[in-house]
Amino acid sequence: MIINLPMRDATLCLIIQNGKILLGKKKRGFGEGKYNGYGGKVQEDETVLDSLLREVQEELGVILFPNKLIKMAEIEFIFPDSKKDWDQRVHIYLASEYEGVPEESEEMTVEEFDLSNIPYSSMWETDSHWLPIVLGGTKFRGKILFEEDCSTTKAFTYDPLPDFNR
Repeated sequence: MIINLPMRDATLCLIIQNGKILLGKKKRGFGEGKYNGYGGKVQEDETVLDSLLREVQEELGVILFPNKLIKMAEIEFIFPDSKKDWDQRVHIYLASEYEGVPEESEEMTVEEFDLSNIPYSSMWETDSHWLPIVLGGTKFRGKILFEEDCSTTKAFTYDPLPDFNR
């Protein structure tokens, strides 16, 4: 039986400066052991942008400048029927400026990688499909369907967009 659950919103921030990207390895929870950008679930009383600012400050210890953020993508991650409660729409932003010093948190490490040496083999497999598109400067809405193993891409589709309304 297929149950239609509402799509949960989440955020992801990719911080890029001087040809390098900051990524953290998740220490616990969803995606544990994988490198990712910083972000998380949008709470009921938050906007997407408020959630992004809060999550990055909690996980990385830095303050982002909202007017300097660039929204690059919205991707719906669709899991098999047995894990429908994992489905989420992720709002992906780029940042190149922030206030503070990035520090490891209870949830995430902090590591810097050259854009030419992103550790895709230690990330969600789906990242290798969409991240190069974002890093190439294309804004888009997309959808990723997962295989039954909940980690391999079954299908990825996207539509380029000229821009997003925040």
